[in-house]
Amino acid sequence: MYGLLGRKLGHSLSPQIHSHLCGYEYKLYPTEPEKLDDFFADTSLRGFNITIPYKIEAFNRCDERSETAEKVGSVNTIIRRSDGSLYGDNTDYFGFLYMAKKCGCDFEGKKLLILGSGGASLTVCHVARDEGAREIVVVSRSGENNYENISRHYDADIIVNTTPVGMYPNNGERLIDLSKFTKCKKALDLIYNPARTVFLLDAQRLGIDCINGLYMLVAQALRAAEIFTGESIPLSRIDEIYDAIIAEQKNIVLVGMPGCGKSTCAALLSQKTGRECVDTDALVVEASGEKIPDIFAKYGEDEFRSRETAAVRSAGKLAGKIIATGGGAILREENRIALRENSTVIFLKAPVDSLATDGRPLSKNAEALQKMLSERLPLYIETADFTVEVDGDPEITVRRILSCVSL
Repeated sequence: MYGLLGRKLGHSLSPQIHSHLCGYEYKLYPTEPEKLDDFFADTSLRGFNITIPYKIEAFNRCDERSETAEKVGSVNTIIRRSDGSLYGDNTDYFGFLYMAKKCGCDFEGKKLLILGSGGASLTVCHVARDEGAREIVVVSRSGENNYENISRHYDADIIVNTTPVGMYPNNGERLIDLSKFTKCKKALDLIYNPARTVFLLDAQRLGIDCINGLYMLVAQALRAAEIFTGESIPLSRIDEIYDAIIAEQKNIVLVGMPGCGKSTCAALLSQKTGRECVDTDALVVEASGEKIPDIFAKYGEDEFRSRETAAVRSAGKLAGKIIATGGGAILREENRIALRENSTVIFLKAPVDSLATDGRPLSKNAEALQKMLSERLPLYIETADFTVEVDGDPEITVRRILSCVSL
């Protein structure tokens, strides 16, 4: 009866969100441009949402539009009336405004920099203008304001990313060097998969208040559901659904020294939560067809690290998993980013004298372990959201891990 129109929708969380909201049937309709006529002619759908890249196309196909949709110039929610006509609305306006307020974003008198010039950018422009922004600059690849001359806008107070850069499956990509924007106090990313894009990870590192697009997605879905059903839904449902989706989607990643018990704890966490357990070392072995000590012996550490990076990148794109990593997975910055983007990262901290050394190429004795810990400790701390002291009883360690996550 309801659904989502877009071009590529494999990553969409909309069905889960609408299920939480009202429980009606809500399907994904990935559609190529040449099939749009067939989609809009299908009268079986009572209503549908629209996402990249069809929001402006949807605006042009509506028989009537809401005042908000007319003002913004794009449509993301359509209902089919009994006479077959299409009524279009823009619930993204409400969704983005809710998201901005959730981040404590006050546009009054501020300079706003918007990355991207598509349909979502139009919505952000109108919200910021209505909220009293002093200056609004839209940056595109080939416009007057582009990424070659973006230095003219290093004085921006607020930056909003409306582009798909960094979105699944192209995790790890970034458009700008956020450190250059020394006056920036708020960074908002409309992307919600992964939960923390590189843009948002950079913001966190720089102490800039930031938020991802899931709040906008849930808030606009709530308003769309009200349009679909004609029923009012309490705004408190937005936070409830946001928390539920985050809990469902975020991985739990375990990092720590070799032999600290990551694999053991991951297996136990899998049993207790029902989540699939993924081991990045096992992924390396599976892809290589060789054991890790043999990879070290034949090809050296650099080759192993490259294979490990491929495994970490693959695991980091998953959702709702328990992921155990190799002790050195945090050595490369690209790995640290991949592990943090869609996960809660737990550093298992264990005394050196308790670490197992059998079959471990780089940690054969206590002296080597101590040197390794000194080098890696800052990286474990940088990567982790929480640090958990390892207990001799894995059950106790796992209880400590679970106390750090909302499951």
